[in-house]
Amino acid sequence: MKATTRPRQAAALLAAALTITAFCAGDVLARSYPFGPRTRSVNDLGNQYVPFHAHLWDLLHGRAEGGLLVNWQSGYGASFLPDLGTYLGSPFAPLVALFPRDEIDLAVYAVTLLKTASAAAAMAWLLLTLRPGRWWAAGLLGASYALCGWSLADASYNPMWLDGLIALPLLCLVGERALTGRRYLPGVLIVALAWTANFYTAYMATLGAALVLLLRLLLARPARRQALAAAGRAALTTALGMGLAAPLVTVVYFGTTHAYPGRVRRFVPVPAEDLAARLLPATYGFGSPALYVGLTALLLALALPFHRAVPVPVRTGWTALVLAVALSLQWAPTHLVWHAFATPQGSPYRQAFVLCGLLVIAAWHALAYGVPDRRALGAATALLVLTAAVAGRSTLVRSYTWLVLPLALAGALGGLVLLARSGRRARLAVPAVLLLLGAQVGESAATSAVATRLRLGHLDDYAPWGERQEVQAAAIAGADGWPRYRTDPGRAQTVGNDPLLVGGEGAQYYSSLTSDVLSRTLTALGGGWTSRGRSVQSLDNAVTDVVFSVGARVHSPPDPHQKHPSPGGGPVTVTRRDVPPLVTVRAAPGTRPFGPSPYRNQELLLGSRVYTVPRATVHDDGGRPLPGRRVGSGTALTRPTVTARCPAGTQVHLWAPHFSGTARLAGTGTSARFRFAYPRNRAAMEPLGLAPASGRVRIELTPDRPGRVPSGAVGCLDTARLDAAAARLKATGATEVTVSDGTVRAELPAGGKRVAVVAAPRIAGWRCAAGGGPERPAGDFHGLIAVPLDATATSLTCTFHPPGLRLGGAVGAASLLTLLLLAAVTAVRRRRAPAPPTTTSPRERVTTAL
Repeated sequence: MKATTRPRQAAALLAAALTITAFCAGDVLARSYPFGPRTRSVNDLGNQYVPFHAHLWDLLHGRAEGGLLVNWQSGYGASFLPDLGTYLGSPFAPLVALFPRDEIDLAVYAVTLLKTASAAAAMAWLLLTLRPGRWWAAGLLGASYALCGWSLADASYNPMWLDGLIALPLLCLVGERALTGRRYLPGVLIVALAWTANFYTAYMATLGAALVLLLRLLLARPARRQALAAAGRAALTTALGMGLAAPLVTVVYFGTTHAYPGRVRRFVPVPAEDLAARLLPATYGFGSPALYVGLTALLLALALPFHRAVPVPVRTGWTALVLAVALSLQWAPTHLVWHAFATPQGSPYRQAFVLCGLLVIAAWHALAYGVPDRRALGAATALLVLTAAVAGRSTLVRSYTWLVLPLALAGALGGLVLLARSGRRARLAVPAVLLLLGAQVGESAATSAVATRLRLGHLDDYAPWGERQEVQAAAIAGADGWPRYRTDPGRAQTVGNDPLLVGGEGAQYYSSLTSDVLSRTLTALGGGWTSRGRSVQSLDNAVTDVVFSVGARVHSPPDPHQKHPSPGGGPVTVTRRDVPPLVTVRAAPGTRPFGPSPYRNQELLLGSRVYTVPRATVHDDGGRPLPGRRVGSGTALTRPTVTARCPAGTQVHLWAPHFSGTARLAGTGTSARFRFAYPRNRAAMEPLGLAPASGRVRIELTPDRPGRVPSGAVGCLDTARLDAAAARLKATGATEVTVSDGTVRAELPAGGKRVAVVAAPRIAGWRCAAGGGPERPAGDFHGLIAVPLDATATSLTCTFHPPGLRLGGAVGAASLLTLLLLAAVTAVRRRRAPAPPTTTSPRERVTTAL
């Protein structure tokens, strides 16, 4: 056993070391964080993964508002278990707790690096399990898998996907255990770990591992009974592992059913030249399959069909499997199967890592049977040249591709030729190995650097933790009053999840699981969003602050790192407001539905009339009314204006969800930024200043793209009426409110029939009990939690039960019970079985090692 394990350990260590070296070298070349001034926090890495890991850090250190059930910092109260299962289920995620809080970006980088290295080690171990061979070659190909184009271009800034990269070789090892009839428990635990870490990519990895197992059975050609038994063991192992993961997976599934619907996309396959281009080093394209695995692995995979030392069934089977999976990437029905029957909103080739793994396994079989001869290498080189010629027509191939390609080809081909000639001569073998290792590290580092640089031009990017976040966090901590009131991090956001990153309890929230009720409620109140409604933003509005008990609001200058900052500047300040408690009492349930005007919708939630909504007209810079109130669609419309009449001294607001540009109230020096881009962005309502004594309001617009201003765009807020309404809600509201994770308790004044309203979105899972009454599903008050009260009720308790948790718990318990029964039956059989012979044949020893 030790003799067969040591090469695998050496190969795993080499693969991990090569991966870490190439990954870091790529960031050095790109001058990317943490080795240079360029940020690596692009797109969802900065908006989601870093903030969610920061929240996990706070949870592990006892500093977060909320717990495993409810995240009270985001979206005025969001279900946290679905986000935990989606973004933080990996066993590597808790390692961020070992880093300082202000080094959270470095912590996520370290976790990303460790995950990638682990994938390399797992693949190297798998290769030597599939067939004995050179340990250093397994390490080399393990690194080529971990450093594949999918990993470097896509998963490096979506670190939760890297768990799928690890899962594929591990699940293939589970299949090997099923072939040899070994114990269930390790395989079940591996499956459970993979599906808990990230069930989305684990699903794809499971499909890939199933294909590998099927091919292994076809090549081994066991007796029908043995084949069915092996397939049955694999299916049972997978089912039990998925069952153990069910408590988290079902919560995520039900979370998606209650999430705001994303954009439905139709799959369109990429042209053949783009597919060929992504096989080459130093190419990049967001919507194409990143299939690069290094030229050594690619040459070996291309040489496999022509390698006469490999048995015909082996080379035919692995070549056919690679081609079949490659074709499945381009066919719509199989594309849907790979993605659980839903086309992703982002890159449509998230399953590409499975094909990369199959290419590496095919390459291993070409090398494990002996280095391909000249004929096979010549054919492979010709196919590679043909691939490069086809790729040359693609726009994804740039000048530096032609610089890296010949150098990498020379290193890979030269190393393989030297290795074929070396035999047992170290004089040639050592340079061959060094040449192959150097070529792999060099081309992977270059490919990583190119992807890092080009992503910055294609995607939004965000600065790592720095002085801005330090100042914001200090201001929030100084104003904190939860749960007496909320502290909102402010409208000028730094990332899409500011409350998780810098603290506070606000409306802002960005997740694939952002609830439908939250997004629709805030939209009806005049809120803005990005990511087609799944990234809701803070709303700087006095009425909604009263409704949601926001007693402190942070005002920050625009983030200088952003490409389109809002105008203005100045220090970070905090404004305070006397607001009602988190739980208020209303005289009657809110049965009237929201209408088209956010001003009237805010009044419905408040329970008082506080706005004047005048008729607004839109004129061009020549004073002529604009048809359809459309702005920004011609050269003569550079300075359109909105005019209306408001009571003197009222607060003027502009609601223009389909306007992009800046707006300024005439006579004031400040302006507000509106960001609209269909269908991605919706602009939020903004306060502009006080109406003049004349009451004539003139708002100057500077559009930066075509848009439209609605007829009810202007709202005039009477702050005296608002203060009176807030005082009434405070006087009749809860006298005491306590919040602990998924439970809200409130002491209420006695009275007649009333409705208690909790200033939190009525997401699925809330159940409430008034007084000593039974617990029932919470009611709805215009999207907020509502509970009917009778004359005797003086207390309220609301608890959150994540949808799917009970079902998942039952499935998990049944799986655990089944696993224990299997273990007991196996133990009894082993006791009754006759003792094995004291000696075994070499063939049996190898089988046992597998």
